[in-house]
Amino acid sequence: MHSVARAVPTAAEPPLRSAFLYFPNGVWQKAWVPEKTGTDFTLPSSLTALEPIRDEVLILSGLDKAHSRKGDGHYAKTANFLTGLHVAKTTGRDISAGGISIDQLIARHGGGLTPLPSLELGIDPVISGIDSNVGYTRLYGSHISWQTPTRPVAKEISPRAVYERLFGVQQRRGGADQKVDDRQSLLDLALADAKDLRSRLGRDDQFKLDEYLDSLRAVEQRIEFFSKPDPRKWHPKTPAAELEAPGAPRNYQEHVRLMLDLMVLAFQTDSTRVASFMFANDVSGRNFSFVDGVKGGHHELSHHENKDWKLDQYQKIVGWHVEQYAGMLARMQAIREGERSLLDNSMILFGCGMSDGNSHSPNNLPILIGGRGRGTIDTGRHVASPKNTPLCNVYLAMLRRLGVPADSFGDSTGPLHDLMIG
Repeated sequence: MHSVARAVPTAAEPPLRSAFLYFPNGVWQKAWVPEKTGTDFTLPSSLTALEPIRDEVLILSGLDKAHSRKGDGHYAKTANFLTGLHVAKTTGRDISAGGISIDQLIARHGGGLTPLPSLELGIDPVISGIDSNVGYTRLYGSHISWQTPTRPVAKEISPRAVYERLFGVQQRRGGADQKVDDRQSLLDLALADAKDLRSRLGRDDQFKLDEYLDSLRAVEQRIEFFSKPDPRKWHPKTPAAELEAPGAPRNYQEHVRLMLDLMVLAFQTDSTRVASFMFANDVSGRNFSFVDGVKGGHHELSHHENKDWKLDQYQKIVGWHVEQYAGMLARMQAIREGERSLLDNSMILFGCGMSDGNSHSPNNLPILIGGRGRGTIDTGRHVASPKNTPLCNVYLAMLRRLGVPADSFGDSTGPLHDLMIG
């Protein structure tokens, strides 16, 4: 019987971070799943970008989301990527992703230790309205983080706004106390007015207002954090004052790189210890002609129909996403924190809510974990779980490493012990 080694830091040790990165439209399984398990495997074509850091990554196969077997091809598999539970079919009046998402449960448990309890990032704005082809609200395709089953967390898509959220509120000596008090008073008025307005709005407009409220609460949380004694025993060496705010991204590629860099920066400066990121909203048709050999949109090519010309381009798009992930992990590996690296002190999950983009299957999901979880994860392996093993078993294993008291999560049947060393 395995026991889980919790990675709770001692007085002067760096904390354990976690992140959840989502990409849309699935993968071509033959180009993703290694033929061999353990350490003696060859990286398939979609994963070749991992080669420089393969020893820092765990490849997981055989994982499933049983609650996504029914429902539409996309929305019922994206909204519950981090909850693992049933997504209610609705046009928007009674949305539900089944439960709280793992990132928000982590934030609820330890978010008070950092200026921001969590950080939710993305590239595409929230899309509302109804997808008449399937009878689902498009809101489901824009969110993976959920405070409650019915309350998604707004993601930030502006790099400059993320920077301001991370470092825009600083309590200084002298006259800063009055400035902080003044800003808090303005926030109180704005929140009160917004809450009164919300009751008079339609459902879609309520979600737009909720995005605004979330941005206000983020500032409010930072003000509250800096108005009290710092609860952290470990402090990063990199002062936020030396950092520069990013400019507006010129294209999609730069936008993605900026957001991933900001996530690394948030962890490095201990501004937060849990984050999520969406490379794109669900059913993304973004054109990937900037990738060599690709001419077309992501969603269209994911419906490959087993045609070679589509499969080739589809694999290259997936490979581009893996390349961005690998680059982020490499940057984290280069940041030292005592005897370990920032990556060593992290668990960075990367994956999609469906496997093959043509069949929309929710089993054998493409899932990677980068980082050693402060010495509790044996990376550099391909672990093939028995068929239909819940993805939530991975989430439960992560929660226990973070010291979150949980006997279960989502549809878990127990923690995935194969993450562990030995």
